[in-house]
Amino acid sequence: MRILITGAAGMVGRKLIARLAKDGTLRGRKITALDLHDIVAPPAPPLTGVDVSIHTGDLSAPGAMAALVAPRPDVIFHLAGIVSGEAEANFDLGYRVNLDGTRALFDAVRLAAFAPRLVFTSSIAVFGAPFPDVIPDEFHPTPLTSYGTQKQVSEALLADYTRRGFFDGIGIRLPTICVRPGKPNKAASSFFSGIIREPLAGQDAILPVPRSVLHTHASPRSAVNFLIHAAEIDGDKVGPRRNLTMPGVAVTVGEQIEALERIAGVEVAKRIREHPDETIWAIVKGWPTRFEARRARELGFAAESSFDEIIRAHIEDELGGKIA
Repeated sequence: MRILITGAAGMVGRKLIARLAKDGTLRGRKITALDLHDIVAPPAPPLTGVDVSIHTGDLSAPGAMAALVAPRPDVIFHLAGIVSGEAEANFDLGYRVNLDGTRALFDAVRLAAFAPRLVFTSSIAVFGAPFPDVIPDEFHPTPLTSYGTQKQVSEALLADYTRRGFFDGIGIRLPTICVRPGKPNKAASSFFSGIIREPLAGQDAILPVPRSVLHTHASPRSAVNFLIHAAEIDGDKVGPRRNLTMPGVAVTVGEQIEALERIAGVEVAKRIREHPDETIWAIVKGWPTRFEARRARELGFAAESSFDEIIRAHIEDELGGKIA
């Protein structure tokens, strides 16, 4: 079993690599080779008996994807991309990486004439307001950001390339992954993690939007579980509609803070400072809130049932079970 991961140096990519190294198998087969790609060198896992190759560079550069798929991986995890806030701020970069890079990968697989399972990380940003209270699987994607548009076009390409038999694609629309470890990134959603991560680490955090903002979240643990399940699921059971909205926990920002208080105490939650940011608010208020995710649940995808669980997962996985 040979696996290619793009975006391997990112948070989800690193956690996926760790999970694959721990399991040692995927789709019932022993992992024998890992090809890891990103714009910066991802860390190589210490694996015995597995051929690990590190690749760096621009996904959209001519010939880059053809070289990556030349070893004919059995499974491809396409995680690479420019995050939402950066894609909105830099129009050319967002389209070059998120759309052109994705199309380059899809075409490289098509031209190499093999049909791997290809797991693509899409986003709930493909949906745009106005929204019903609960967004059903049949809700029409009408993105209101460049990032969402780039993901929606990529979803359409994935479905068509799968229909043509070029690869066996599964697109997973991720909710906001929270609590993300490490430093804040340029995603407009970064504050959702920051208002939990920083206070737990003894630091102040900035809240740039109203506490009434409602959003859907899943932990990094769940994100990796989504990816593994998407790689292993029977494509015939998925059918022709290959892009699935993942389940998650829908809570307001205020409810996030209440969960933090329950687990870590009021003094920790007081480390959150409210400073409105109109640029972030302009993006966030056009995002969807709560999802039915019926198809994904019926197909075996699962996430946490409460935000308390998400916080506890962060404390266990990233803080050694301790709060600063």
